[in-house]
Amino acid sequence: MAASTQSTLNLRQSPPISAKEFTELRQFIYDLSGIDIPERRKYLLENRLGPRLLELGLRTYGEYTMLLRRGPKKDEELKFFFSKITTNETSFFRDLKQLDVFEKHVLQDVLAERGKLDDKNLHIWSAGCSSGEEPYTLGIMLHEALRMSIIGWKARITANDLSPDMIAKAREGLYGDHALRTTPKDIVNRYFLKETGGYRIHPKVKKLVSLGLINLNDKLAMKRVPRSHIIFCRNVIIYFDDAMKQKVIAGFYDNLLPGGYLVLGHSETIHKHSLAFKPLIKPGGIVYRKEA
Repeated sequence: MAASTQSTLNLRQSPPISAKEFTELRQFIYDLSGIDIPERRKYLLENRLGPRLLELGLRTYGEYTMLLRRGPKKDEELKFFFSKITTNETSFFRDLKQLDVFEKHVLQDVLAERGKLDDKNLHIWSAGCSSGEEPYTLGIMLHEALRMSIIGWKARITANDLSPDMIAKAREGLYGDHALRTTPKDIVNRYFLKETGGYRIHPKVKKLVSLGLINLNDKLAMKRVPRSHIIFCRNVIIYFDDAMKQKVIAGFYDNLLPGGYLVLGHSETIHKHSLAFKPLIKPGGIVYRKEA
């Protein structure tokens, strides 16, 4: 009986990933998404995917990679897979100092410039939007900047992510206290509706945002995004190697209209990968501008 019990426990333990399996799965992830999983983070794949192998009755990561490549339900499994390999730690009004730089030195300038041209079309792209906190934050900031005059604007925020689960959550638009931990209370009161399950983003903000899947390693998909005045891509390119970073930044450059702005995470920089942008260094953050 003891031997049988031990055997059952062993079956329930997540299998370790061999060096060969890690190399194969790492390459598969990179080829598909451009995300580079370094050797030191091999444990993340075991922690995030090990339970899935047990659930599917698979013995090795090699079998799982084969399922992702050629399994009868590979498309369905890939959706789950992407939700596990991507990091989705975010919140509304994340990095307030950087958002302050954006509001004062980017958003106000862009709105003023569009107003002078008597062209009230405005497009912002949130590339790597996770569960929606970033694009909805930008929508709130637009409402705060324009107030009632937003009615006369054709403002649109395109928000994309690699994970179907995150896009589904963004479309639901319902958030808990943790997601709002960095949000001023007056903003919560004005732009969220309190429900039993949490806080729902106000429809007037939600209607500004168009959500959809994107793989930043897909050049054609990036080309389909409408030309932008502003691109937000925060805490995404840190997961790419240099070649992928250069590819994505070039795609952003092509997407931006002349004079458009690129906003990256506060710890991210593009000086090694592109000289096409002019950095605007302000207390609290750096933004990049495409020359007009």
